[in-house]
Amino acid sequence: MIHLIEARDALRGLIELGGAVVALILALSVLAGAVVLWKLWQFRAAGVGRHAGLEAAIAAHDAGQTPRARGIAESAQSHLAPLLAEALRANTTETRDRLYTLAETRLSRLEQGFRLLDTVAQTAPLLGLFGTVLGMIDAFRAMQGAGTSVDPSVLAGGIWVALMTTAAGLAVAMPVSALLAWLESRMAAERRMAGTVIEAALCPGMSPPAAARAEKDHVHAPA
Repeated sequence: MIHLIEARDALRGLIELGGAVVALILALSVLAGAVVLWKLWQFRAAGVGRHAGLEAAIAAHDAGQTPRARGIAESAQSHLAPLLAEALRANTTETRDRLYTLAETRLSRLEQGFRLLDTVAQTAPLLGLFGTVLGMIDAFRAMQGAGTSVDPSVLAGGIWVALMTTAAGLAVAMPVSALLAWLESRMAAERRMAGTVIEAALCPGMSPPAAARAEKDHVHAPA
């Protein structure tokens, strides 16, 4: 309890020093933290990165055991399992576009919130710079008003407070940018797996590199 009170007082003092800009940066950090926690829970619940069941179903399908492959796909702990099951039921290349559309719909749901994190990562340092500019204006205005009797310690204190907003903005932007890059890399891996799942279901026996090439050809094919 004592530590919480100390943290509250330190936070209040920080806001009093930095003003509205620091308060806004802190609000953005809380918002970004909530979104990151939500995405981590969502990824875990969706089974992002759990490809063992999908790979086992593809292996069974390649071996000619399509009914068994469907059973494995339906019990796989991955958000791509329904996609694989649908692809195995279709088992015709005419449905490829529909399957890719279904995959993109599923992946887009998991990418919700990425734009917000990107906005926070770009806005936080700009807000910090804005606060620094405002603080420097106040510091130089005070120096001008003091005339020849300027106290260097007072001026240094004003500049220190002004630069604090830039530090706060960078302290929020850097971890948010790193977390966003990690989340995007996870989704890129899921998108590659979705393509592999579709191509492997429609073309059994195709090696992973060949499936990847087929996926790339489909994605970049002219409409």
